[in-house]
Amino acid sequence: MASIGKIARRTFLFGAVAVAGGAAFGAWYVTRPAANPLDPENGALNPFVVINADGITLIAPRAEMGQGTQTTWAALIAEELDVTLDQVRIEHGPPAQAYYNGALMAEGLPHKGYDASAFQHSLGEAMGVMGKVFSMQVTGGSTAMKDGFERMRVAGAGAREMLKAAASARLGVPVGDLTTAEGAVTAPDGTVIPYTDLAADAVQQDTGKIRLRDPSDWTILGKPQNRFDIPGKSTGTAQFGIDTRLPGMRFAAVRLSPTRAGIKSYDAFEAARMPGVDKIVEIPGGLAAIASNTWLAMKAVESVPVEWQTDAAYPATTDLMFEALETAFDAEPDSTLRSTGETAPENPHIEVEYRVPFLAHATMEPMNATAWFDGTKLRIWCGNQGPTFLRDACADAAGIDAENVEVNVTLMGGGFGRRGEFDYAVIATHVAKAVPGTPVNVVWSREEDMTHDYYRPPAIARMRGMVENGLPTHFDAAVSSPSISAQALDRWMGFAPSGPDKGIVDGIYNQPYGIPNYHVRGHKAEIAPPLGFWRSVGASYNGYFHECFMDELAHEAGADPLEMRLKLTRDEWLPAFYCLEAVRDMSGWTGQTPEGTGRGLAMVYSFGTPVAVVIEVQDVDGAVRLTGAWMAADPGIALDPSIVEAQLTGGLAYGLSAAIGEEITFADGKVEQLNYPDYEPLRMSQMPPVEVRILENQDRVNGIGEPGTPPAAPALANALFDLTGQRVRELPLKKAFTFYS
Repeated sequence: MASIGKIARRTFLFGAVAVAGGAAFGAWYVTRPAANPLDPENGALNPFVVINADGITLIAPRAEMGQGTQTTWAALIAEELDVTLDQVRIEHGPPAQAYYNGALMAEGLPHKGYDASAFQHSLGEAMGVMGKVFSMQVTGGSTAMKDGFERMRVAGAGAREMLKAAASARLGVPVGDLTTAEGAVTAPDGTVIPYTDLAADAVQQDTGKIRLRDPSDWTILGKPQNRFDIPGKSTGTAQFGIDTRLPGMRFAAVRLSPTRAGIKSYDAFEAARMPGVDKIVEIPGGLAAIASNTWLAMKAVESVPVEWQTDAAYPATTDLMFEALETAFDAEPDSTLRSTGETAPENPHIEVEYRVPFLAHATMEPMNATAWFDGTKLRIWCGNQGPTFLRDACADAAGIDAENVEVNVTLMGGGFGRRGEFDYAVIATHVAKAVPGTPVNVVWSREEDMTHDYYRPPAIARMRGMVENGLPTHFDAAVSSPSISAQALDRWMGFAPSGPDKGIVDGIYNQPYGIPNYHVRGHKAEIAPPLGFWRSVGASYNGYFHECFMDELAHEAGADPLEMRLKLTRDEWLPAFYCLEAVRDMSGWTGQTPEGTGRGLAMVYSFGTPVAVVIEVQDVDGAVRLTGAWMAADPGIALDPSIVEAQLTGGLAYGLSAAIGEEITFADGKVEQLNYPDYEPLRMSQMPPVEVRILENQDRVNGIGEPGTPPAAPALANALFDLTGQRVRELPLKKAFTFYS
């Protein structure tokens, strides 16, 4: 839509709105509003609602990477605006402070989450203003709905009241006598005025007092909706970043230093003479070839003789990196976020060590960006999860002010945290600088993508436990892993805050089990391969550590793993208890499995949502086949049950994929895995049928994009123990088992 590109940076005149809502929602007051990046003269009633002669456009500035975020975000606005989803278009919107993510900042608070008091929730909301200060327009941390739940309903309700005020002024009818429905205002005499006819007058109106609707009156929220992104994806017409096509476009491929140390020398003479090749360009960390098509560019850049620098910035092998993790246990803990009762004695009933490897994001759509630079203005097209940070980084690379950078956020073929980085757009900027006035579509090969990721770090957990009368009495854990946050925040904002890193122990210190003696320490390991946020971050490995060890404690105590967990959660936190009850009933759990069949259980609380999973496996001619999966989750309020179910199922698949076959290793300072045959994802034939049950026993909206991943690995590992009696304490599981394919 043309209006989205018109950056007016006018004040968001939504300032004195008072919001009165039900007790379940509290009130959200708009104070010190951010600037509206859209043009009110073109119908922008606020940063999220644009109504003009072209129709109704809702701005959903959270990245769409297959999780359905933009559909539900728009539904939040539409519910209060009184429009149906088939009446609107959805746009991502430009990088802008108005689109900051307030919920993301609250995730850093050190409480366990499930036990947070009303004051702690209020403190988290107050911290959200820091998201505005840093212009944190970020899609991540399973926060899109938590952030938008009240803000977007207020935006919709405020726009609705502005439209009613415009109709009141036009008709001379009190606002209270007007009603709205399906994108129009209706007067008592039956006069109907479409929103599109009122928008020009509405931008001059105030909103007055807004009362958010009770959930019992919802007509869109809480019900499955047709997703906006599905038709295009189903017909092949959806436009991802890699699909960007512009007049006069050229295509480029990159080749980066395998150790990230840079170039010593190269000879591009012959490659530059290949038919269809425009030039070979040196870029930070490597080379790029610009040509008439992507395949030719890839062949050209690979043909260049290169001597690389050899001074890698991190240890040369995976073994050396794990030695650094082991050494970190000898230092003082970085954090002790849970310390209740006594520590485990010197000679506990159980003392074990678990390990997980580096992981890549391995998105189906490799890294890519299209850049067009004319010397003063830069235009970028790509899928990304943090457009404000990407804009600023590309501005620095181009040597221009950020206000001269236009970022167009496309659909993305997978993100999982990888597209929260901006290296691929910065490289595209450098390539575009070499051909001013020409748009260049820069695509990474799968090999470049796999070997130049920002990886989920490895981790080691050392755990000790005691049991008595069928229940654990001591849970004592120490986890060693590098800090993702320290690296990522330094890249994004130029500094990394000091203090304990909650991410190292997230998913193990904050589990809702009433164990009387519960201690968790985090040890920050100093290794420096590039690290990044990976779907469910620390919970992706700590969920595996915690829930496998809980199974070991149950075995040691002679207890049924599910019944033991029910006893431990009932008096600690009921939403987790109810999830466990649900998977017990769904799966028909009895604690007994026939010969040749195994069942495993895990329940992990992450991003505010407890998820319980039961997985069933069978021995098929010596190979393990996953034959069933049952999931129960409580996100608080299921804004769209179909999307919630899809996210839980997708999260489970992502977790199973990593658990079974994925691992990144280093040799001579280089990543050894180059493509999917080396880093094998889950195959369709390996995915079990999944049954999902959604519970709503929490009062607040919580995350759903990531919580399905952490319980996958431990549920599978526990099922394999039930099947074989073999307890595996290291991932991936293919090292110990053969899986059906």
